[in-house]
Amino acid sequence: MERQIHLLTLPQSPYFCMPESIGHYYDYPEHHVYRSKDAINSFNIHYVLSGKGYVEVQGEIHTLSAGHAVLYFPRQEQHYYSSKDDPWNIRWFHFYGDGMRDYLVQQGMHLSQLWTLRQPQLWEQAHEELLAEAEERRMLRPVRLSALAYQLLALFLEQAVPLRKGSSGTAGSRILELLPEMQQQATEPFELQKWAELAGVSPHYFCKLFRSTMEMTPVAFITRCRLQMAKQWLLDRKTASIGDIAKEAGYPSVSYFNKRFMEHEGMTPTDYRQLYAIGGVARRR
Repeated sequence: MERQIHLLTLPQSPYFCMPESIGHYYDYPEHHVYRSKDAINSFNIHYVLSGKGYVEVQGEIHTLSAGHAVLYFPRQEQHYYSSKDDPWNIRWFHFYGDGMRDYLVQQGMHLSQLWTLRQPQLWEQAHEELLAEAEERRMLRPVRLSALAYQLLALFLEQAVPLRKGSSGTAGSRILELLPEMQQQATEPFELQKWAELAGVSPHYFCKLFRSTMEMTPVAFITRCRLQMAKQWLLDRKTASIGDIAKEAGYPSVSYFNKRFMEHEGMTPTDYRQLYAIGGVARRR
């Protein structure tokens, strides 16, 4: 099954990111693409929802399955194809934009062609939004097309980690399933052993798996959750002292809370409250 839309390429586009084509292939075991070097001048992301396929990179064949993706830069040789026995269900996206190459290089996306997405459902939803817009209105709403294309790209940049041999999407899903509960209990003392047991792994492997999945340590994630809550409480609970906010956020020490807050926000909790409170005025120093 082929579902695809090809759009007009704007020679002097005023938009940072625009789709050139977008599609969704499934039940299509004959899907096979080879493009020689310099053949195509757009960026290209192919993401696998299910099934499997193959990508050849510098003569080496890599197997892609659910949650995996390939990213091509313009003028790169491209060779990818579906498995005949287990055809891949794949969503793809070609895009372009002035400054796009420099932007993606700054994000480190040139360091790998093969990726895995931590929370693929977010990217899949965004892809469907863009595909539906292109199918229904083509180029009638270029601003909307550009916004949806950038959303899709931004989600890929946020969720993608380099695909390594032996990486396990199933193992990473254990971490993702625990995130809402970890966020909800972030203000309580962090117990590594508890979370490792819930994930069904050792504490050491939990930390390794968490870093691989989230690109941060469990403690760094808990810190972000605590500070996010504290920021909201600083504005919502106008009569609460900084000490009270710190304690509720899981920081018995006000000085340590101030230090962490300063590291993330570049200002003290007091200054943040004064700057962003409705009707508040920040003190000048």
